Amino acid sequence: MTVAASATPILLAALGELVAEKSGVLNLGVEGMMLIGAVTGFAVAVSTGHPYAGVLAAMLAAAAASMIFAVLVLHLAANQVATGLALAIFGTGVSALAGAPFVGITTETLPPLFPPSLAADPILRVVFGHSPLVYAGIALTVAVWWFLKASRAGLILRAVGEGDAAAHSIGYPVLRVRTLAVLFGGAMAGLAGSCYSLVLTPMWAERLTAGRGWIAIALVVFAAWKPGRLLFGAYLFGLVITLELQAKAAGWSFFAPEFLSALPYLATILVLALISAGRGRTAAAAPACLGKPFRANA
Repeated sequence: MTVAASATPILLAALGELVAEKSGVLNLGVEGMMLIGAVTGFAVAVSTGHPYAGVLAAMLAAAAASMIFAVLVLHLAANQVATGLALAIFGTGVSALAGAPFVGITTETLPPLFPPSLAADPILRVVFGHSPLVYAGIALTVAVWWFLKASRAGLILRAVGEGDAAAHSIGYPVLRVRTLAVLFGGAMAGLAGSCYSLVLTPMWAERLTAGRGWIAIALVVFAAWKPGRLLFGAYLFGLVITLELQAKAAGWSFFAPEFLSALPYLATILVLALISAGRGRTAAAAPACLGKPFRANA
């Protein structure tokens, strides 16, 4: 498994969460949405024989799950943290139930974008030897950066996240903007989930994502809500994951591979603790309305 392959699902899920958080919504249900996307994508790919149909189905299924979250927190003013945790648990349970008939079955992976001769070359494979989703992750990072920095829609989204009352007072549809941002986050989580079931391990197993959704949430904070730093951080996490796998395969004994395996999760706990504490430079970089419910008549 390459660094790019390990990093891509984390990057995709984190990009979706970044857009949602930029609008002022904290969705902790990324892990559940990734699992829903993973099992749906695998089931559709096996049933139809078309991996790309599975990718599309994964995005739609996870977006539908995120819509449940959006209705609860945006329109019914439910607590965002509690609802996100419930979504993570819901997605874990639903994916295990729906995926039970597919355990032990394999499917085709996504076909390569470039000719196999390029991927076979030991030098050219660094650029041309990856899954299409790896290139999609880099392209989407650039697209999200441009959207947030240079587009009018991105300016509106950032305005909603920094001052929802002020944005509402000048006529911006706060709830609509946040709903669309949450749906985008869900679709990206589904795309990330499909990486696991259709690219990295083209098969289904319960809890296939292994907690990577929580790493994606932490990565948004690591990156200070900036897409460029998100790309760097995702590949850094990918490097750590790859080193852990290589250490186990090589049988290295001068350090415990389990320690490297635990590092991303330890970092995740630290970042979530910083979010809860709401202190320091991390809190200063966060959107001002992150996690706060919006009421038009307030």
